Amino acid sequence: MANDGPESQPLLQRAGSASPPASPTVISKKPDTSSPSPQSEEGGSESNFYPSRAVEDDVLPETSAIGRTLSWQSAYILVISRVFGSGIFATPGAILRSVGSPGLSLILWVVGACVAACGIAVTLEFGSMLPRSGGHKVYLEFTYRRPRFLASTLVAVQAVVLGFAASNCIVFSQYVLFAFGIEAASEWLRKGLAVALLVAVTLVHGITPRFGVRLQDWLGWIKVGIILCMILSGLFVVIFRRSKLDVEPDSAGLVTGGSLWDNSNWDWGVIATSLFKVSYSYAGLDSVTNVMNEVKEPVRTLRSVTLSALATACGLYMLINVAYFLVVPIEDIKSSGELIAALFFERTFGVQVGRKVLPLAVALSAAGNVMVVTFAQSRLKQEIARQGFLPFSAVLSSTRPFHSPLGALVVHFIPSFLVIVLPPSNDVYSFILEVEGYPAQFISIALAAGLIWLRFKRSDLRRPFRAWIPAVLLQTSLSLALIAAPFFPPEKKPESGLFYASYAIVAISVFALAILYWYIWTVAIPCWRGYRLEEETEVLKDGTSITKLVHVSA
Repeated sequence: MANDGPESQPLLQRAGSASPPASPTVISKKPDTSSPSPQSEEGGSESNFYPSRAVEDDVLPETSAIGRTLSWQSAYILVISRVFGSGIFATPGAILRSVGSPGLSLILWVVGACVAACGIAVTLEFGSMLPRSGGHKVYLEFTYRRPRFLASTLVAVQAVVLGFAASNCIVFSQYVLFAFGIEAASEWLRKGLAVALLVAVTLVHGITPRFGVRLQDWLGWIKVGIILCMILSGLFVVIFRRSKLDVEPDSAGLVTGGSLWDNSNWDWGVIATSLFKVSYSYAGLDSVTNVMNEVKEPVRTLRSVTLSALATACGLYMLINVAYFLVVPIEDIKSSGELIAALFFERTFGVQVGRKVLPLAVALSAAGNVMVVTFAQSRLKQEIARQGFLPFSAVLSSTRPFHSPLGALVVHFIPSFLVIVLPPSNDVYSFILEVEGYPAQFISIALAAGLIWLRFKRSDLRRPFRAWIPAVLLQTSLSLALIAAPFFPPEKKPESGLFYASYAIVAISVFALAILYWYIWTVAIPCWRGYRLEEETEVLKDGTSITKLVHVSA
């Protein structure tokens, strides 16, 4: 590597290593000089030398063809804006409706923070060992190399089929229509607004990538400001005993501590689905791992940004939930659907401001979340394309013509578009959260088991961050419980009319089809046609190195 900075060195112990791996292979191929050269972490050019695509080289930092353009602030906003999406503005109503009481709802938000902390510990250890873009794709490929291509195929299918940005597009549409007083909007109008946002975000990141980063930074800070404003508004209501609310004090929010636990539903299946929704609100703390190739000082930034974002999210989530319960009557929260924040604003600031201006601010916050999800997910899908697991991988991996992953943005756009337009819009939001949250539990278990296995089998790897093993085991146990929970029938049938385990069946079916696809593609057809799959590295004209899967006669 051209750069000799400390974070550009292999994370391998050279002295005293029991069984050091072979030295990383470096390929040399000069790209087209008409494209901007990728920059090293300290600003130097790395246009002539690239780590090979061999999995062992994942211990080496790799600079994107776009360059290392993300500062600490941009990385922090990327994470915090991803975490503060539609979840805190939309899910508290659905969670309270499911579990029945504010007290149990608050407990789930605390449990969700603990689970997120355990999961993040695993991510930080892997991210510090393997500082490459791609997140759990890189970690699973490095750990589970047999059966060959299985881990890569499972991650690729899960990311492409189930990794979408539809939920926040839907929340954006609902809050915009609410702000303009259109409560009985047609199906096509609701879906049309959501699709329009998705198209706009895709074009911004695809055609004007630098402006897209600046815009998502700006929207992220606005989002933090909105949440702080809501918390202070709730405090104002408490101090002045709801004098500004047009309801009787006894009917507004929580009056006594005894009512915290009224109507609690301790059914494990209900708690599990609610935890999925809470987990969704904490999802995104690992967003930096998807874009490590573009982050300045990636290992150091990953640790500090992730821990800072977790502390910020936990504190603000608890405070904003308390603010909801203090201002909005419990029954109104249960019936609010995804509009709990709109009701909060209306009751706190009055109809004119609360019903129009501030809901638009929440819609803007949802738009910011769509931007950061699209930004991070497109980089993950670009890494999948670079590995050769998507058709037309060279086109989808390239950063031409706008110095952005335009092809990967299109791959991200398609499933998000289909999820928005195909299901009924009244039921799709909760179903999306559950379908996204369920397969993540399988990946979480695989990562935790892999981390423990690597502690024993690859002691030669240097670990700038080490996860606490009891936390890893706790997180694994909870993931196992969440996987089993959907198959315990609840006392009441879901209001949507769907089978109570529908989301689990959908997620498991996707994984089963992925395994079938892997077997046919990598085992059955090569055996039948008498060839084997081999990997070759190629450097595109823009400087992006990709893997080509070629057929070699057996």
